[in-house]
Amino acid sequence: MLPKLSRPSPLALRRDVLASLVVFLVAVPLCVGVAVASGVPAELGLITGIVGGLVVGCLPGSSLQVSGPAAGLTVLVHEAVQQFGLASLGAIVLAAGVLQIVFGALRWGRWFRAISVAVVQGMLAGIGLILILGQVYAMADADQPDSGLGKIAGLPGLAAHVVGSTGALSAFAVGAGTLALLVLWKWMPAKVRMVPGPLAAIALATIATAALGLPVAKVEVHGLLESVQPPGLGELGGLAQLSVIGTVLAFTLIASAESLFSAAAVDRMSDGPRTDYDKELMAQGAGNAVCGVLGALPMTAVIVRSAANVQAGARTKLSRVLHGFWLLLFAALLPAALGVVPLAALAGVLVHAGAKLVPVRQLVPLWREHRGEAVILGVTAVAIVVTNMFEGVLLGLLLAVVKTAWETSHVHLDVRELTGGRLIVSVTGNATFLRLPKILDALEALPRDTPVELDLTELRHLDHACRTALDNWAAQHNGSDGPTPSFQPAVAAAGRPASGH
Repeated sequence: MLPKLSRPSPLALRRDVLASLVVFLVAVPLCVGVAVASGVPAELGLITGIVGGLVVGCLPGSSLQVSGPAAGLTVLVHEAVQQFGLASLGAIVLAAGVLQIVFGALRWGRWFRAISVAVVQGMLAGIGLILILGQVYAMADADQPDSGLGKIAGLPGLAAHVVGSTGALSAFAVGAGTLALLVLWKWMPAKVRMVPGPLAAIALATIATAALGLPVAKVEVHGLLESVQPPGLGELGGLAQLSVIGTVLAFTLIASAESLFSAAAVDRMSDGPRTDYDKELMAQGAGNAVCGVLGALPMTAVIVRSAANVQAGARTKLSRVLHGFWLLLFAALLPAALGVVPLAALAGVLVHAGAKLVPVRQLVPLWREHRGEAVILGVTAVAIVVTNMFEGVLLGLLLAVVKTAWETSHVHLDVRELTGGRLIVSVTGNATFLRLPKILDALEALPRDTPVELDLTELRHLDHACRTALDNWAAQHNGSDGPTPSFQPAVAAAGRPASGH
């Protein structure tokens, strides 16, 4: 049973209603644009937005962030639809939602915050680059190649197509005009900026296309109920395929990470209640489960809508619930309005959204202060463009783990000479296989005819590879009758006299 919404004060109620209208106006073009870019009917984007408002909006977790279809999942959804078909999308989204619920129930929500920020930023940057490359083709009403490298290689041919075709040139002009307006929108007068930029850009592009009679493609309208395709037993049975399991895991990881990072950003923007990450993960899972049953797009918490909600003065969950209600009214009463929207204009909106996913301004400071993080970000983004989403993210996570292991495995060797010519080598820090070459180089540089004792009592960690190598080196250097190194962790040895062997 859904929890009851707290009764707001009259002032808070007025602010929530106004904020819900602002979020609704921001959400409409994004819901439709994300759906079209994902290769599914536009109505499925609206359904996901409706579920994000009416279902997730009522659930505990975060109070002010708003959920719906996100540009960050566009590339992955498009790949899934191309590979498995639209009918299987619902089953994949349903499975991802169930996984999110399970993870939240196991209180794993906080662990998603442990994912390297560089990997997440690289993932979003890669998605943004793929989105930009793909939607540039849509701006010209042209078919886009399947792979990232194919999109890049096809750009010269696309340019020639735009120059040589009146229809492609008209469409590209509409898309480019939409993009230009969005870029310039922040410099418009404050009264003009009361209207969300994407909505104004789509409206002006639609009016210009109709007034000039431009031969450009429009959004195809199928009807809200006709677009609902619940997964059947065949699609649910297909979840056992290894490739489908990988897609489900990718949906779960990316949707969860994006939602929880968005929650952290919203918490910084407002002074309201803090997010309960486990409950929010379960709420996102419930929303995706419902979207899966309806055969709609997957959802995440969307920072663009969430920021608009906070900036519009929202105080309670009511604003995000009402935004879902307005979406439902629009989809039920004005579906034909979608049929006059040029696809090139939606592509321009998504090119702008994709550009926002690439952290251009942060790259230079990140390179100066944390060069390793910048490398991980760049490699993750490029890998996603060159290969695919799942492999790119896995490579990024692997690099983050290797970088962390390298940075935490610092080791220091101190050589002391005692009376009689004996040498004591004290090893401190974390001795792992990554630092084994350094350790062995230092030991092998010692005089071969001098007895050496290894003091390992100050080591915090000694892995098996290092232990074996040190035992072998001591046996070779000192002979079988000489002293062998012993390991007693520094933390465990605290308060007891250290012994060097």
